[in-house]
Amino acid sequence: MRVLVIEDNPKMAAAVQKGLQEHGFAADTSHTGCEGEDLAASGIYDLILLDLMLPDRDGVEVCRNLRRRGVKAKVLMLTALSSTDDKVQGLDSGSDDYLTKPFEFEELLARVRALLRRGDASESRFLKCDDLELDLYTRVAKRDGRTVELSNKEFMLLEYLMRNPNRVLSRTQIGEKIWDMNFEPSSNVVDVYVSSLRKKVDRGFTRELIHTIKGVGYRLGIVDDV
Repeated sequence: MRVLVIEDNPKMAAAVQKGLQEHGFAADTSHTGCEGEDLAASGIYDLILLDLMLPDRDGVEVCRNLRRRGVKAKVLMLTALSSTDDKVQGLDSGSDDYLTKPFEFEELLARVRALLRRGDASESRFLKCDDLELDLYTRVAKRDGRTVELSNKEFMLLEYLMRNPNRVLSRTQIGEKIWDMNFEPSSNVVDVYVSSLRKKVDRGFTRELIHTIKGVGYRLGIVDDV
């Protein structure tokens, strides 16, 4: 999952970004409303943390503009203003939730996870493909009942593949979703991580789940025998 933090306080933005990354999210930051709005409008983010009071335009305006531009990512508004009117204004602008500063990072993380789960009412805590299971709460992967030890990036990669079963995903699509804005499309980092993940998920099993689509990218799913 990829998150954009639009916050004019560089120290706070960096702290939130670091915390999200440590919990397995890809996170980018922006310190102005104008730049943040343009980044958010790219459509690559699953959730936006949006400060209400920005130097060039307030978060309410940014949120309204994003909704007018068809951005459907979840928006969590962050602000030091705590009156009911402020909260109503933020929610009416199209944000999905509201968190008052100062806040504990654990609460922010819980709000983020809740908003992302809200995106699909039918989604459970588990993603499954054949005998491969991913627990989104405990961040544990199992194949045929055996635990598969994954790094944060490997978990994010597997989650993205499992959220798109039997869909061919290009290297660029994977890179933009799992890595931050500094991802270089010409890099082979995606191939390296897929290779590492394949060794952990497929090696030793008769049925391979991660498939290379030559010249295009990768697909996770079951290939029926002909």
